[in-house]
Amino acid sequence: MLSQKLQDAINEQINKELHSEYIYLSIAAYFMSRDLDGIANFFIVQTQEEHFHAMKLFNYLIDRGGTVVLKEIAAPPTSFNSALEAFEKTLEHEQFITKSINDLMDLAIKENDHSLVSFLKWYVDEQIEEEATASRLVNRLKITGDTGPGLLILDSELAKRTFTPPASEE
Repeated sequence: MLSQKLQDAINEQINKELHSEYIYLSIAAYFMSRDLDGIANFFIVQTQEEHFHAMKLFNYLIDRGGTVVLKEIAAPPTSFNSALEAFEKTLEHEQFITKSINDLMDLAIKENDHSLVSFLKWYVDEQIEEEATASRLVNRLKITGDTGPGLLILDSELAKRTFTPPASEE
């Protein structure tokens, strides 16, 4: 059985994952309003991933006999000065989530909860991908600029992204 401290920390992480979903949905709306539907698609897929992350934690907590306590989700930003700014904010947010996952892992280790340590390894690995993707997109926008042909090419490329949950989790 999970300690109350771990239950509280997992519930907090669920909230952060749902807040991530909300942030990315807001960013998708921003890009849709600029007729950049491919970039909006990237963020719609990102919302699906974040929802998956939250539900994975949600189900884990239930499976361990814990209690899910959903909390208020803060309002996300709704406008950005540029596409580059939106992706820079995305990278910053993913770095924040990485720290949060690492803090949760540290707590699981401290509390000697081997099951939670094992479970969280997936999130640790996932955050490497999340940060790398956001970083690459920031760098590409810095190279091409976030207006004109470079932005339209990126928009076209990101339109192809789809969400595929990991096979072991279906």
